[in-house]
Amino acid sequence: MSMQKGTNVVVPAARVRVELGWQDVPGSPDADASALLLTGAGKVRSDTDFVFYNQPSHPGGAVRHEGKQRGGGQVRDTLGVDLTSVEAAIGTVVLAASADGGTFGQFHGLYIRVLDAANGAELARFDSTGASNETAFVLGELYRRNDQWKFRAVGQGYATGLAGLATDFGISVDEPAAPAPAPQQAPAAPPVMPMPPVTQLPPTPPPPPPAPAVSLSKITLTKAAPAVSLTKQGATSGALRVNLRWSPRKAPRGWMGKGKGAVRLENLDLDLSCMWELQNGSTGIVHPIGNQYGSYDQPPYVRLDQDDRTGGSDEGENLTVNLDHSAEIKRLLVFVNIYQGAESFAGLDGVATLYPPVGPPIEMHLDECTVPSPVAAIALIENVNGELVVRREAKYILVPPGIFKQQAVDLEYGWGMSWHAAGKD
Repeated sequence: MSMQKGTNVVVPAARVRVELGWQDVPGSPDADASALLLTGAGKVRSDTDFVFYNQPSHPGGAVRHEGKQRGGGQVRDTLGVDLTSVEAAIGTVVLAASADGGTFGQFHGLYIRVLDAANGAELARFDSTGASNETAFVLGELYRRNDQWKFRAVGQGYATGLAGLATDFGISVDEPAAPAPAPQQAPAAPPVMPMPPVTQLPPTPPPPPPAPAVSLSKITLTKAAPAVSLTKQGATSGALRVNLRWSPRKAPRGWMGKGKGAVRLENLDLDLSCMWELQNGSTGIVHPIGNQYGSYDQPPYVRLDQDDRTGGSDEGENLTVNLDHSAEIKRLLVFVNIYQGAESFAGLDGVATLYPPVGPPIEMHLDECTVPSPVAAIALIENVNGELVVRREAKYILVPPGIFKQQAVDLEYGWGMSWHAAGKD
């Protein structure tokens, strides 16, 4: 159902997927979907009522940022909303988007759709037109009315970006600090006159620290800007989490492609893995093959949390690196291989995100494969003279006959390990 700005429609489904989309054309900027859960006063209760790329799920589970897909000349960023889990204090879920690297006047075919999460049926669609210099947009909202949920097409733009939009609804935004003013010469102090002694009063207790504000920063590693220093960001201790999510590109009836290379979505299984080398020369691999999940507190200080065999879980797969032992780490190569369900990354979209203990998340897209490769190197983390540097790889590796997929990665990066056949339990 296509809608006009300002109109509304009843949403009969209990769980919906909200899809923000646009045409993937050269020169078009990127965009990120977000949601704000508002009370009847039109404001959030706290910063946790804001769901976006840095805060991907609401504490109550009602709204979740499900990630981005590319394919078929389109880009789609999706939010999942369980309307039965929205707390009674919340009357409206604002559905917004923020531009990354441009304005909404540069987008082509910008739209928002509401889909029934159970069967994918389209319940509402609003095609937004007429944008100019806006860098954030409220495209629509889900709201309660007489014990029903409805969707309204809004189409309201902000020239102040995601920070301006979030602040308008009551979010405390962590803005970059302004540079300190240049020191000035202090005027000469007047003569100090003697004062009579006073009774010493007990010190006033300091006020409680303010709640931390929401950070809107993120780093996207690209061909033009492929590396970032964790050390310079202050991430020198604590846990570094590497998250992988993936999805097949859009195809009807649960299939991707045709013929021998076709993929049945529920059979798709990708494995997040990490080759490691420590400063003492020891090497190895962390992956689900043979239950080699690694260890966080002992060498290699890398741990894989689970083997997600569908790619559809909310958490994806995660590697955690113990930065308290970064001085013992020489290099870590994070990569992913297709265990089953597809023959190449050419038909898949993936996003790898590194979450340092401090500083913004670091995002890398895996959507540029043009060769029949079942293995993709994601990122290389190296200790360079005591500085931990992350470099985007996005390298798709061809596997020669008679060679294991992991072995092909080893040969490409010169790890020099021995290999034998093994499988999953």
